[in-house]
Amino acid sequence: MSDWQIYLTLATIATVVIAIAFDLIDMAVATLLGVVVMLVTGILDQADFVKVQGTAGGVLALLFGGMVVARMLETSGVFASLGVPFLRLTRGSGRRFLLLIVPTVAVICAFLPNAATVVLIAPLIIRAAQALGISYVGPMILVAIVSNAAGLLTLVGDPATYLVGTAIGMTFMQYLQQVSLAGLLSVLVIVPLLPLLMREVWNTKRDLPPAGPVPRLQRPVFVAMSLAVLVVMVLLFLFGQQLPIDIGPPSAAILAATLALLAVQGLHVEPVSETLRAVDWKTLIFLGAIMSLMQALEKTGVIQGMSLRLADWLGSEYTLVALTLLAAVGLMSTVLANIPVVAASIVMTKGYFVAIQAVPEIALSGQFTEWPAAALPVFIAMMFGGTLGGNATLIGASANVVAAGICAQQGERVSFARFARYGVPITLAQLAVATLYILAMVWWF
Repeated sequence: MSDWQIYLTLATIATVVIAIAFDLIDMAVATLLGVVVMLVTGILDQADFVKVQGTAGGVLALLFGGMVVARMLETSGVFASLGVPFLRLTRGSGRRFLLLIVPTVAVICAFLPNAATVVLIAPLIIRAAQALGISYVGPMILVAIVSNAAGLLTLVGDPATYLVGTAIGMTFMQYLQQVSLAGLLSVLVIVPLLPLLMREVWNTKRDLPPAGPVPRLQRPVFVAMSLAVLVVMVLLFLFGQQLPIDIGPPSAAILAATLALLAVQGLHVEPVSETLRAVDWKTLIFLGAIMSLMQALEKTGVIQGMSLRLADWLGSEYTLVALTLLAAVGLMSTVLANIPVVAASIVMTKGYFVAIQAVPEIALSGQFTEWPAAALPVFIAMMFGGTLGGNATLIGASANVVAAGICAQQGERVSFARFARYGVPITLAQLAVATLYILAMVWWF
């Protein structure tokens, strides 16, 4: 690739980021326009889209499947029936409301992709906020941030987490043993910041009207089927890769989505087209398009150049490499969606290990899993940077985009600056905790 193509690629990506950050154009449209520029200038071609599909397909399948299952659970009325008990538990206190959000979101997000979790729990949070007489924007931003942090609890909780885990051949159970504690710490560090960042909500106290009866579930058979589909998906997440036919998380999500659609159609709950309409296609398009822009970075040699520079600057100092990636990927994830940043960083990190001759060149392929133990903290640091760095801004993670979209549908727009007011301090605290965890991992390995 010539220099002008490299400069054009960097300029295009920078323009897309600025356009989104200053709300000059819809984020999906902005990224699609960036892809069009790459196409008409010959930087990207059909072969590149095939490669992007191989990288992004698993993530998009995981998100799509999770969204369909979330829609099924929403339609079943299970979460609507929890609205009254949830509000009772707040006792009219904004402090209790915020503290309830943290474990509720974390538990769900351990097994459902974070964007799907936001979709599922949003009605519960919005109704409770309205009953307390407060704006739902702050609590919805908290839902997104907690869901991103809780995405570190399991391999499937966050698409960025899944990308790194599968890139190094980590199974669901291995992830639970080696990384999940960091997810728990990342969630817990949010709690002491809530009185400072959401003071108005935290200090709210309302006398709630007498609680009405808990809504009855209108379709008990469909409720049972919805919960069964969720259980099947979770079990496949846990044990699917140990079956005679390897069923990875994306396959499990698609299987669960198919079962959900069959149940919706078979029981005449709603037209299948209505279920599919509830999928957040805008977020999926945004992620697919920005992954294509990351492919342009790889094709022009920018990512490979970064791998060589990392090797030249830091050599085999794995601790410095891990902390550098934690900071750099975390920073990049604040201005670019964390999923494509992580995808590009995986390529760069693999290239770094090849450059220092820690692994053979075959490690650049997607099938290589024989990474030295000392390399694990480096990959995990990159995972932390992407997952937690995405908490800082509106476009940092798919859950943030989904939460903002839901608020807009309800009539309140979430600006880039408004999200960052909550996201940046929490992200800095989480990255500090992640730094300590990485140092502990380096010492252990």
